[in-house]
Amino acid sequence: MPSFDTVSEVDLHEVSNAVDQANREIGNRYDFKGSSARVVQTEDQLTIQADNEFQLNQVKDILHLKLAKRGVDLGSLEEGKLETTINQARQTLRVQQGIPQDIAKRIVKLVKDARLKVQASVQGDKVRVSGKNRDDLQKVIAMLKDAAIDLPLQYNNFRD
Repeated sequence: MPSFDTVSEVDLHEVSNAVDQANREIGNRYDFKGSSARVVQTEDQLTIQADNEFQLNQVKDILHLKLAKRGVDLGSLEEGKLETTINQARQTLRVQQGIPQDIAKRIVKLVKDARLKVQASVQGDKVRVSGKNRDDLQKVIAMLKDAAIDLPLQYNNFRD
């Protein structure tokens, strides 16, 4: 029976490359000379540090540009709270991997409401859709691409 998996994954190696490129550009820019502005990556969490909130926003723009050039969808970043002190600003960004349960249930509901002859089931942090007809599966993919889901979705493991 044909099936495919709906996942939300980010290549952390590409994120690491984008962080390195952003730090290199920050080190070379004249307006950041002598400042402590940088991006630090720990697994799936990015910490942006700068001397003030204005510089922090500039560093965040540089990071977003580098991530977009590396093919990382910015919708997979969850911004944390902005922490400011007298001489430093800091913000954490979390790279979201996998589909949370509430969004997975919403995807299953969307598939069931489409009234196609397919079955959708949540399997951990992904949603598997299976059916007898390959065309129905392609209709589900097209429908999910058009749906207003706050996560970047990929469709892989398509089996006939």
